[in-house]
Amino acid sequence: MADVGIIGAGSWGTALAKLLHKNGHKVTVWSIVAEEIAMLKKEHEHKEKLPGVKLPEDMVFTTSLGEAVKGKDTLVLAVPSPYTRSTSHMMKEYVADGQIIVDVAKGIEEKTLFTLSQIIEEEIPQARVAVLSGPSHAEEVGREIPTTIVVGAKEKETAEYLQNLFMNEVFRVYISPDVLGIELGAALKNVVALAAGIADGLGYGDNTKAALITRGITEISRLGTAMGGRAETFSGLTGIGDLIVTCASMHSRNRRAGILIGKGYTMEAAMQEVKMVVEGVYSAKAAMALAEKYKVQLPIIEQVNAVLFDGKPADEAVKDLMLRDKKLENSELPW
Repeated sequence: MADVGIIGAGSWGTALAKLLHKNGHKVTVWSIVAEEIAMLKKEHEHKEKLPGVKLPEDMVFTTSLGEAVKGKDTLVLAVPSPYTRSTSHMMKEYVADGQIIVDVAKGIEEKTLFTLSQIIEEEIPQARVAVLSGPSHAEEVGREIPTTIVVGAKEKETAEYLQNLFMNEVFRVYISPDVLGIELGAALKNVVALAAGIADGLGYGDNTKAALITRGITEISRLGTAMGGRAETFSGLTGIGDLIVTCASMHSRNRRAGILIGKGYTMEAAMQEVKMVVEGVYSAKAAMALAEKYKVQLPIIEQVNAVLFDGKPADEAVKDLMLRDKKLENSELPW
């Protein structure tokens, strides 16, 4: 049995807390929001973010970061990506040398263009940092629907340890050394999912969705490999797998926000309606900055930025994508 601290009591942190408890581990869940912890202690259910998923009576809930971090075998960092740096900074004083932190959020920091694991390593250099990602909606993991994900870590022993920690009959865990590729696929697919939602909001159909998914993974792979990620990662669970589920499911906050934008909502109004952090909005500008830095073209992500931040009408963005210069589908294939 491991002693695990869950840092962040949103839907994903709550679902993983339930899973790890089911696997026989001792689980402590932390939130900075006192009302959230009070509700979890009383109801043993996150009524707002994961309704219907009952949590065990012996699970510990706390607003004390020290209690959630100190002495734990593993820490699961499950706060939304905009809060990764501030939360890591608060955690630093409690984290022991070599303590494992597995980040389960998805995003790129706009100011530094750091992935989330890079932020954690900068703020908590004494930790061993890993990531967990893949096509995995919290709503389904909480209900024990079969799910498959990937753990990425620099050290194989860390990845194998986490594989054993999380894996059970409904949650299959693969491992990979390509931490960068995993994180880039996870962050960038949220931006493409916004595009897929916008297309749905405009009333477009399956043809459009398939085009966005297919050309979207091409853009993700193009940037990801230019940055040093492995092509194999983008054709796997944290690339095309995560992109498919995020573009297709109404569990996806990015797709839901995109639908509202396609119907005429502003970005701010859409985020307010969804009532959860829409990670793709925070990663979209960073993606374009990375595209400029690495000199790659991201036409779908470029048009998403124009709609989100420049007030471009969504139907015009689609028209501009369709009328781009004629291209080969794959320039690597000989004629």
